[in-house]
Amino acid sequence: MAERGCPLEAVPLPAEVRESLAELELELSEGDITQKGYEKKRGKLLARYVPLTQGVDPSLQAETRVPGPSQATAPAPKPQKPRPSHTRDERFRSDVHTEAVQAALAKYKERKMPMPSKRRSVLTHTAVEACTPPDTSSASEDEGSLRRPGRLASAPLQGHAGVAPWLDQAIQGSPAASATSSTSSRPGGRPAAAPSANAAPAGPAALARCSSELTAPLFWVCFSKADLHSAPPDVTTGLAQHQHTYCERPQLASVRGVPQGDSGSVLETAGGVPVSSRVSSKIQQLLNTLKKPKRPPLKEFFVDDLEEVLEDPNQPKPEGGQMAVLKGELLAVGSTWPPSLLATLQQWGTTQPKAPCLTALDTTGKAVYTLTYGKLWSRSLKLAYTLLNKLTSKNEPLLKPGDRVALVFPNSDPVMFTVAFYGCLLAELVPVPIEVPLTRKDAGSQQVGFLLGSCGVALALTTDACQKGLPKAQTGEVAAFKGWPPLTWLVIDGKHLAKPPKDWHPSAQDAGAGTAYIEYKTSKEGSTVGVAVSHASLLAQCQALTQACGYSEAETLTNVLDFKRDAGLWHGVLTSVMNRMHVVSIPYALMKANPLSWIQKVCAYKARAALVKSRDMHWSLLAQRGQRDVSLSSLRLLVVADGANPWSISSCDAFLNVFQARGLRPEVICPCASSPEALTVAIRRPPDLGGPPPRRAVLSMSCLSHGVIRLDAEEKLSVLTVQDVGQVMPGANVCVVKVEGTPYLCKTDEVGEICVNSSATATAYYGLLGITKNIFETVPLTAGGTPISDRPFTRTGLLGFIGPDNLVFVVGKLDGLMVVGVRRHNADDIVATALAVEPMKFVYRGRIAVFSVTVLHDDRIVLVAEQRPDASEEDSFQWMSRVLQAIDSIHQVGVYCLALVPANTLPKAPLGGIHVSETKQRFLEGMLHPCNVLMCPHTCVTNLPKPRQKQPEVGPASMIVGNLVAGKRLAQASGRELSHLEDSDQARKLLFLPDVLRWRASTTPEHLLFLLLSAKGTVTSTTTCIQLHRKAERVAAALMEKARLTTGAHVALVYPPGVDLIAAFYGCLYCGCVPVTVRPPHPQNLATTLPTVKMIVEVSKSACVLTTQAITRLLKSKEALATVDVRTWPTILDTDDIPKKRVASIFRPPSPDMLAYLDFSVSTTGILAGVKMSHAATSALCRSIKLQCELYPSRQIAICLDPYCGLGFALWCLCSVYSGHQSVLVPPPELETNVSLWLWAVSQYKARVTFCSYSVMEMCARGLGAQTAVLRMKGVNLSCVRTCMVVAEERPRIALTQSFSKLFRDLGLPARAVSTTFGCRVNVAICLQGTAGPDPTTVYVDMRALRHDRVRLVERGSPHSLPLTESGKILPGVKVVIAHSETRGPLGDSHLGEVWVSSPHSATGYYTVYGEEGLHADHFSARLSFGDTQTVWARTGFLGFLRRTELTDASGERHDALYVVGSLDETLELRGMRYHPVDIETSVIRAHRSIAECAVFTWTNLLVVVVELDGLEQDALDLVALVTNVVLEEHHLVVGVVVIVDPGVIPINSRGEKQRMHLRDGFLADQLDPIYVAYNM
Repeated sequence: MAERGCPLEAVPLPAEVRESLAELELELSEGDITQKGYEKKRGKLLARYVPLTQGVDPSLQAETRVPGPSQATAPAPKPQKPRPSHTRDERFRSDVHTEAVQAALAKYKERKMPMPSKRRSVLTHTAVEACTPPDTSSASEDEGSLRRPGRLASAPLQGHAGVAPWLDQAIQGSPAASATSSTSSRPGGRPAAAPSANAAPAGPAALARCSSELTAPLFWVCFSKADLHSAPPDVTTGLAQHQHTYCERPQLASVRGVPQGDSGSVLETAGGVPVSSRVSSKIQQLLNTLKKPKRPPLKEFFVDDLEEVLEDPNQPKPEGGQMAVLKGELLAVGSTWPPSLLATLQQWGTTQPKAPCLTALDTTGKAVYTLTYGKLWSRSLKLAYTLLNKLTSKNEPLLKPGDRVALVFPNSDPVMFTVAFYGCLLAELVPVPIEVPLTRKDAGSQQVGFLLGSCGVALALTTDACQKGLPKAQTGEVAAFKGWPPLTWLVIDGKHLAKPPKDWHPSAQDAGAGTAYIEYKTSKEGSTVGVAVSHASLLAQCQALTQACGYSEAETLTNVLDFKRDAGLWHGVLTSVMNRMHVVSIPYALMKANPLSWIQKVCAYKARAALVKSRDMHWSLLAQRGQRDVSLSSLRLLVVADGANPWSISSCDAFLNVFQARGLRPEVICPCASSPEALTVAIRRPPDLGGPPPRRAVLSMSCLSHGVIRLDAEEKLSVLTVQDVGQVMPGANVCVVKVEGTPYLCKTDEVGEICVNSSATATAYYGLLGITKNIFETVPLTAGGTPISDRPFTRTGLLGFIGPDNLVFVVGKLDGLMVVGVRRHNADDIVATALAVEPMKFVYRGRIAVFSVTVLHDDRIVLVAEQRPDASEEDSFQWMSRVLQAIDSIHQVGVYCLALVPANTLPKAPLGGIHVSETKQRFLEGMLHPCNVLMCPHTCVTNLPKPRQKQPEVGPASMIVGNLVAGKRLAQASGRELSHLEDSDQARKLLFLPDVLRWRASTTPEHLLFLLLSAKGTVTSTTTCIQLHRKAERVAAALMEKARLTTGAHVALVYPPGVDLIAAFYGCLYCGCVPVTVRPPHPQNLATTLPTVKMIVEVSKSACVLTTQAITRLLKSKEALATVDVRTWPTILDTDDIPKKRVASIFRPPSPDMLAYLDFSVSTTGILAGVKMSHAATSALCRSIKLQCELYPSRQIAICLDPYCGLGFALWCLCSVYSGHQSVLVPPPELETNVSLWLWAVSQYKARVTFCSYSVMEMCARGLGAQTAVLRMKGVNLSCVRTCMVVAEERPRIALTQSFSKLFRDLGLPARAVSTTFGCRVNVAICLQGTAGPDPTTVYVDMRALRHDRVRLVERGSPHSLPLTESGKILPGVKVVIAHSETRGPLGDSHLGEVWVSSPHSATGYYTVYGEEGLHADHFSARLSFGDTQTVWARTGFLGFLRRTELTDASGERHDALYVVGSLDETLELRGMRYHPVDIETSVIRAHRSIAECAVFTWTNLLVVVVELDGLEQDALDLVALVTNVVLEEHHLVVGVVVIVDPGVIPINSRGEKQRMHLRDGFLADQLDPIYVAYNM
């Protein structure tokens, strides 16, 4: 106990105290007690002997516990019987592996990794049944819970005396002689000098003694671990250099003057928003962890369409000669063998009816029933008779020979199972044993249903008790399980069976090629197949096992395995009957209650043979305290059925260590290897049956990953120790073939798949001919391509090689194989490494699943573990980061995702353990619900395509000849000519809008211009021409008299959407002032909305604010005072009660170019910009819209838009006055209380033309999609609509417009009505669909080409295709050209470039306070660098392309379609390519149904993805992996940070566009209150 940090040398402890202490250690290591409980019990035990321990700091004691035997307490070993040492790690964890892990972790300085941040509510993740610890059975069928193999200490070395005899033992290869540990007992775990020195000679000596048997490149060793303690290789080479180079990352323009290193200080983003240090310091930490990959990347990256990875020239290559086929001993075919298994059963049943065949135990370990051979024979006959003669359907027998029958028996009822199995064989039926379905949704239950269906099973046999426990439907019948065929359930207890007549004999012939039984097998992907075993194979298997294991008549066998399949069935049900053996079957439930039960039964029944798995040995070690009286001396054979697992070696060694003192002989332990396809592949023979001595191999892990067998002298840390699984079965031939491709024979030092040719293998996958041929009819070839035999071989699914003495070694399973890059890793090996990272504190041992998922053409490793309920967030995170480092160090492979789930939530396999394929399925579907996730895509994903290199000097891209550029038609298009279309005299007279209004007030005074609707659909106000004119006059008078404004003064109009806003606008024009429309602040959200109002008022230099009474009060309220300085407002005029006055004269602008109004808006990139609109531009805009939409005084249009900026403002305030049509105004805020208001208004007023925004359309699609029938009943009819236009400044959202059209088709909405418009800051209306002209066209472009700024048209549905629809028709008077955004040269048809526009209604410039007009002149007065260099263009800042279509427009010309791809300002430059956020967001939203919305932005070169979770907070972490996967897969980008927030957090402007920069600022200032933030490593 010295390693506990207590001076115990002085007091020799009594044996029972030492025993108790060892037990405590084990309990702690297993997680059966807490650290606190451990300290308490330990203190009590030692109190009488060591008063000192009370003063020792418990944390210190915990710290100083190191693997390795304690020298103070264990006496020097006697060579023949090593004394069991009692440290916790020794028995169950290969020391070497643990040390390797610890050493690897020590190499990593504790690099700070950013902890994910989590909202408190998410932390209260409780385990399902938190009170019961989960099933630490862990190991399950396939996932053993035990530690890594490796050399396990049998006893500490004490001087030279112990070395020589130990070495002798080593050469004979006794499993006891695993390598001796020389780990010291000193705190810190450094090797103690003396023992290391003493042990040093052992290494070379051992090698020298063994060398006579070595084959060239292999080392078969059993040597001391002393020579493992030289310095471990530096797995982190290159980290030091990276730390310096890394900091010189180029500064980002958006961050003002922040030294890169000083992450703690307050940063400012582009808008000067201070960045909270918390978030940005985490991002800085993340950047610090993203060192360049430590291994040199492959020379070639995959090319997108054809992936090929070139081999690394330095990888190890096999050097041995070609292997020869290994032949097993001959099957001793003598007259003694019975002709068939059923003949044997009949013989024993009639000649030895009293002989015991099978004893069943209950959960207390009491024998409940012993089945004799006589009973087995008679009951099987009864069952066979009943099945063949008593079951009918429609007077036809229900079953005919060869039919398949399901056997559904619990693990606790071997007797009824055996009767059912033999009954079916006697009736010539094919039994299909399956697990008992416990619930309707068992893990993997659907696949079992598929198996039953494909086998054509219609009848299930079960017991009375089991049938009562099955889930029932309401009728009382057994429920129909998901995916299962309809079954008839037959209870086969004695009273339900009919006695056969005396003269009835079954006609069963069971030595032929017909199928005897079908065993189920679950593949790596989770699909379940039936492996068919013929009668001949079954007989041959029994004969081979009898010969190999030396079974003799009347022997007793203790069986702990599942008797329904695999070795449990072959030994415990079939071979046992052939040899009239007595089987004592130990149910799983008894093993859980009393892990020692099997040993006690061996002792009680003096069993000669026992059949176990390594986890059974492991469990019994944990429970052997106080069992002084057990003896294993009767055993001659202990078959370890999963001897092929990497952890079985440490179980065997530890078990022998403890039980050698209780009569267990080393040679008794016989590991074996088997697979469902080949049945038993190899088994170790006891020496008395002529088996060679056992061996073990210590293999270099990195060479193994390349499929080569080496003991690498350099890599002392990453080794795998494996034991042999004995010799080939009698009568079998074995070879090892390449895993992939043609089955060529492997070389002698190469790992491959073991193949068997024998009469005792299974014959087929039932009903699956294709894969049967691949697996069961493989013809191995020599290097020259000639078949090695004329008989086919069966692939076993086991990876391994043939060692000296023709012993078979298995290093993994094909099912657990993960191919990352060119290297192969075994899931079990990675589990073992994770377990060696002191897991007891954080995760339940063995409740770990490792699997791979394919992302971006390669396997990625995922590790999922169950976390203890008491583990803190920090602990778990630290454990996760240590696991990553350990796996990276030992396996040189990165883990893609590490997830911790609450205790007891992983799907269980039938007999404990984890159902890996179901876990993988849940992971991929986002149904795992982890409580902690760590993704490491940056380190794992090394096969991204090469970043694009931009050419430094870009000259004019093309030669221009006439109107061709580089052989293509110039990308230039224009709307109709204005001059031909307009009655020019009328247009000249009414050049200014005030004049138009006055003219309308005098000629048609009572003509209705505006109707404003309320949420209830009632008209709240109507305005005629004369009313509007008079209201405008009153406003103008008030501005001149009350506010004393002069011509040209700027006036802010802060109004809710309505007629007052329109009147105030014209009032300003009447007195020569310049109006600025401003959205009023939101009363519930003053803190964020009021500063924007204040900012616009200040930036626009407004001398006066016009508003309503209510808003006036709001602007001066106490709440407003908290947000802005209310004293600095300019004059505020309340227009609700201004006197009725007329102005003497209406102002007439001296020149058409005079400023009419300012249009302010916040762009999606978060920039507030105002553009100047002259009177000429305003009139030209109205004229273009009037012509395009055919607007006349007799028309009615419905508008559901915000009236504050852009085209929304123009349609709301300007167009009706200019064209005289009637506008039905629907304020968008009213839709929040009545979603159907807009559609109702369109229907009610029979509007031919209607305008809306994307947010309105989305509201309708979401809120009314399911209510079309109700709307139809209310009389909503949309058949009047000719065009419904979505006003937007972005790429058209095809999915939304199409779903809107489909949803409201039922209400008469014409299929072609919905279209989009396009405008931007420099020109608010470039395209509108209008009423005439061809329908909008849609093209499909290659998204990958877009990233390279190219347009490649593809077919619909082709991979990576992106649909783009044209943004409406170009307006009259507008010319558009596509120019290169850098060289400014014109581009050809279908080339991607910036959209430039020339039109009389373009704005004249930006209006800013900063005097930065020079910067922006370029936006409004750009010229092409060649070609037509005279025209002045405005640059829209949008990427797009023009394409000439086959359609003709109104003038008879071929129609040119403009496709807008996205805003240049919004694009993300990543890896040298240009990404549009909307494309990444679309992929992310598709990834999981709980993702309601998504926005992406970049920060310090990291891609940040923000997703809104529309679901339970517990599901938030499921999204992290899915988001990372989909972005990698579809966009070849690694996500840096995933932020999961509540619905509605992503800010959206009135046009429905995402405000990504606001979001970014909010994230960095830590204002989003996220549910979870994951920082991907």
